[in-house]
Amino acid sequence: MNESYDFVIVGSGGGSLCAALVLRAAGKSVLVLEKTDLLGGTTAMSGGVMWIPDNRFMKSDGIPDSAEQALAYLEAIIGDPRDTPGSSRERRQVYVDEARKMIDFLVEQGIRLRRVPSWPDYHGVPGESEPGRTVVSELFDLNQLGDWKKKLRPGFLPLAANLDEAMDFPNMKRSGKARKVLVKVVWRTLFGRLRGKHLATAGQALQAQMLHAALRAGVDIRTHSAVETLLVEGGRVTGVSVGRNGGSAQVAARLGVLINAGGFSRNQRMLDQYLPGTSAQWTSTGPGDTGEMIEEAVRIGAALAQMDERIGNPVTLPPGETPARPVIVHGDMAKPHSMVVDQSGARYMRESNSYVEVGKAMLAHNRVSPAVPSWLVMDTRYLNTYMLAGTMPGKKKPKAWYEQGFLRSGDTLEALATACGMEAATLQSAVERFNGFARNGRDEDFQRGDHAYDRWLGDKLDEASPTLGTIEEGPFYAIPVYPGDVSTFGGLVTDASARVLREDGTVIPGLYATGTSTASVLAKTSPGAGASIGPSFTWGFVAAVHAVRNADADSVRN
Repeated sequence: MNESYDFVIVGSGGGSLCAALVLRAAGKSVLVLEKTDLLGGTTAMSGGVMWIPDNRFMKSDGIPDSAEQALAYLEAIIGDPRDTPGSSRERRQVYVDEARKMIDFLVEQGIRLRRVPSWPDYHGVPGESEPGRTVVSELFDLNQLGDWKKKLRPGFLPLAANLDEAMDFPNMKRSGKARKVLVKVVWRTLFGRLRGKHLATAGQALQAQMLHAALRAGVDIRTHSAVETLLVEGGRVTGVSVGRNGGSAQVAARLGVLINAGGFSRNQRMLDQYLPGTSAQWTSTGPGDTGEMIEEAVRIGAALAQMDERIGNPVTLPPGETPARPVIVHGDMAKPHSMVVDQSGARYMRESNSYVEVGKAMLAHNRVSPAVPSWLVMDTRYLNTYMLAGTMPGKKKPKAWYEQGFLRSGDTLEALATACGMEAATLQSAVERFNGFARNGRDEDFQRGDHAYDRWLGDKLDEASPTLGTIEEGPFYAIPVYPGDVSTFGGLVTDASARVLREDGTVIPGLYATGTSTASVLAKTSPGAGASIGPSFTWGFVAAVHAVRNADADSVRN
């Protein structure tokens, strides 16, 4: 072996640096290997939200929750399907118990976290939390990272805005409160710069805090370091072979190796094999989400499960970049005066459902009627009132939108149907039926707006009808919507200690996994915001604790 560490971590996403901090707190040496040029994974690009039941911030805000309530909720939405071994009842119990301990540990390490005041769970079943179980990062000054700042993957929001503040921005033309929030955020951003600070938010702030803490703790972190193979001796994983600077080196891992290298959303070959009908062009994941570490673990005998599951999130592909950059339109689809239809013009889903369920609905419907892409249909009131695909309200859109046929329009519904290749009578009938529901205040077909999450996702300024509104004022418009994703949800099967299992259920000694490299503990659904990052951090924490305890037990025996 060229080098030797107590523990080696593959990938620098959500759970990697959490595991590293646990190991360093126990005095163990740790190496984190990132194959790309930037650290933080998809977590850094995201909202950085973690779904953590019964967390300390809920308690401090007086919001009731318990492990029993959270488990009842998971039982109601997951049950006990035999084809999702990642979500055994034992693993769910461990997740609920250890997630809050993980948060407490991070706080003890100086990681500054908070909860979003309102972010409802996604499903109206026993055990749900309407205030929500989300935990996010406080704002963080990237300049504290020094030279490492340029090695952190950029986030999606350049302003120093907390997530709940940023959610008010789309209403700034309609709400004095939203304008005040925007002014506050802009002043905070500029004042911070004048004081020599570069305040980050969301996932970038979370990963910046984690990176800062890991560096301070003495974690060895390397970019441009792709793991090529897992090294095995006597059935135990003993290290990794790493490609770096055109060469290859072996690194020993005395206590174990943790795989946290993402899913396979950017590997079209794997998508065709496990998720036919999906495309790598629709994903919002980081560039490292290519699945080779999943396949490498399979090479040494690891079991796979839930490979046909993904964390769906509807996107559109506006022209202007090559290749087109996916823009998430989940929130756009929940606003009044709009609905989603298939290519014939028929409505087939609850547009304000969770992003995972929306993605499932689109792919399922596409098997019986062409629905990829589907159409987000809206009237003039929608276009004048709400943001669309990241643009401000109003008909003034990028010129390419009209020239390249991305934004279709028609003075009548019949004209819009012609422009989109839909059946005019089908679209007309669907709109008339939807308008009747909107006037009566209840969506009898798909229950859009019945749940707290639907209303939270819709128009917060329209308390009477935040998701339902008639589509009747022309001209009418439509944009294509695709079943995008924020990663896959299947992968390596792990036990309640985050150890990777073989097909026969036995443990592969020395090999752990977390994040979207694994078969999710949440099975085929998402209980609330943060359903990938929360488990990634938690199982990274669990893996590290197990490795430390095993090492301590071995030292006692010896």
